[in-house]
Amino acid sequence: MARMKVKIKRSFFVLLHTEITIFAEGTYNPFPSFNFTGSMRPVYPLSPKRKVPDHIPRPEYAADGKPRMELKTAGDPPKILTKEEQEKMRVSCKLGREVLDITAAAIKPGITTDELDEIAHNACIERNAYPSPLNYRNFPKSICTSINEVICHGIPDKRKLKEGDIINIDVSIYYDGFHADLNETYPVGKIDEDSQKLIRTTREALDAAIKICKPGALFRDIGKAIEPVARANGCAVVRTFVGHGVNELFHCSPNYIPHYAKNKAIGTMKPGMTFTIEPMLNLGTNWQDVHWPDDWTATTADGKRSAQFEDTLLITETGVEILTLKK
Repeated sequence: MARMKVKIKRSFFVLLHTEITIFAEGTYNPFPSFNFTGSMRPVYPLSPKRKVPDHIPRPEYAADGKPRMELKTAGDPPKILTKEEQEKMRVSCKLGREVLDITAAAIKPGITTDELDEIAHNACIERNAYPSPLNYRNFPKSICTSINEVICHGIPDKRKLKEGDIINIDVSIYYDGFHADLNETYPVGKIDEDSQKLIRTTREALDAAIKICKPGALFRDIGKAIEPVARANGCAVVRTFVGHGVNELFHCSPNYIPHYAKNKAIGTMKPGMTFTIEPMLNLGTNWQDVHWPDDWTATTADGKRSAQFEDTLLITETGVEILTLKK
């Protein structure tokens, strides 16, 4: 789950003299007067908040949505994990990968993103893990599902997937005191050539960034590795959202890991650091985003498609370990 580079002030939308159309199946678009950039629309009502059994340990924000320790430690240097903590991260990330793969296996035309959320939620519970997005800053679901022009943080709802869609599933879990964070973009049935190229390029961009990771590497060089791959394939790198540290906290130092070149990120990689790289690429040259009134869903400004891939990494004494690697 990406971190925002800049804090966006929460907005409150009041619909005046606007009728919300209720369709035959009881669904509706809660923001009928909003100027959407593409064809995607929210399909409400959202299902009730999913329950987590009492025996499963929770992160601090689970009850009220407030990540207090993230705010308190925002200016701290990146944590260097002990060998024991690194092993706990490995276990959490392995389980996170299992949850993502189980959820992705259910992707098909006709399934709703809410049904995918239920699958992921249940997979977390079966592993005695808490789904990290659930109630994080009041996010209402257990995963993020971002379709077509949605860049990130899409809220699972009653929209059915269609043949030709692309969908990003972003899974994060909290297990034994540590968070895992990963995502991938998938085709829904047969997709067009542009979408195939977008997905392939985004994966290649992440791989190029991972290759430069090692002790002494500069965080600012991650974007230098990603942007040439994107540009060479007709894609733009989203700048609003960045990678981040992850360990006992969902988002922590290093708080600012940009995916574009000529950025101002500070710091070097050291053994024991864990963090995410999660490039978001848009088709075309426009990297900018527009937020829906739900205060979460970010879409491309021009309505073109976007893709994302994310891994959680551990810097080792000799290089890098991809903790969320697909086996």
